Amino acid sequence: MPASSRDTVPRATLHLFPGQGDFALTPLVKGLRAHPPLRDAVTGVFEDVDRIAVEHGLAPLGPRLVSDAPPSGRELAEGPPGTAQLALFGASLSVHRALCAAGQAPERLLAVSFGEIPALVAAGCFTVADGARIALRLGQLLHRCPGGLTLLGAGEEAAHALLRTAGVALGPARARVVVGCVNDSRETVLAGPLPALERVERLARARALPATRLRLPFLSHHPSLGRTATAFAAFVGTLPARPPRLPVHSAVAQGVHGPGTDLPAALAHCLTRPARLPGTLRRAAPGPVLLLEAGTGGALTRNARRILPGALARAPLADPDFRWSAPPVPVSHPGVVG
Repeated sequence: MPASSRDTVPRATLHLFPGQGDFALTPLVKGLRAHPPLRDAVTGVFEDVDRIAVEHGLAPLGPRLVSDAPPSGRELAEGPPGTAQLALFGASLSVHRALCAAGQAPERLLAVSFGEIPALVAAGCFTVADGARIALRLGQLLHRCPGGLTLLGAGEEAAHALLRTAGVALGPARARVVVGCVNDSRETVLAGPLPALERVERLARARALPATRLRLPFLSHHPSLGRTATAFAAFVGTLPARPPRLPVHSAVAQGVHGPGTDLPAALAHCLTRPARLPGTLRRAAPGPVLLLEAGTGGALTRNARRILPGALARAPLADPDFRWSAPPVPVSHPGVVG
């Protein structure tokens, strides 16, 4: 594993849990073939996930993922509501568990958007089965939230200026386009109704700003979703929750979930509030730290490298030279933030 440009030994390991915008199955399928710890983790996690899927009339995902003919992302997206969210939840938790089994367990966690669901399960707040229930319910609710999300190649200030110029920053909440996520100084995600979002995208391209619609057929991180958030919090509140065993840094809360956190409300806020990664990551990694992405892509790792130049950040499924069998990173006191 390459040394950090800071020439320092990481004092802790931080697992990064991405949201729904960078989920692809191909890296996971390739990883399953090449790395036995990941295959073992997927088998174990999806045993619980699939029990919940079957209870709700969905086909089991685990056997399909490890088969010779795994489903495509399109097939998951076209499945019953909640199918894609179950797959994302299970995949992220599986990568986390595989890293732990390979000697790279974290001392703290960081979650972006609904990456909070697997992160909170990893921290011991919910069981895998209840995490699957939460992910499934989220997918069912998002299915009723028309709108879209666009990745914009501009920072937050430039994004707000673009929205003002396009005339979509004011008016009723349901008609506005807002900054839903701040990924780094050069990248934001816009959220809003499709006609207004298309207007912003045209203006962005006219100004030579990259604007790419995410393959997510729903709205999120938008102030118009208050009723949906209330329903989601009510559902999560029916499930038993325990205090986290590890600090969970939330890009939505812009703080740390701890023993006093209202977890149903915190998860519901991911529907209505923006996620801001830069400040959250800087607070979670105040010194030398190894950043490992617990997901199938590498976008969050790319953002982390921009936010913390020289940081040791890796995406296990996106980095072809990542070594799952790397020795544990030395820490001064395992389980305690340094």
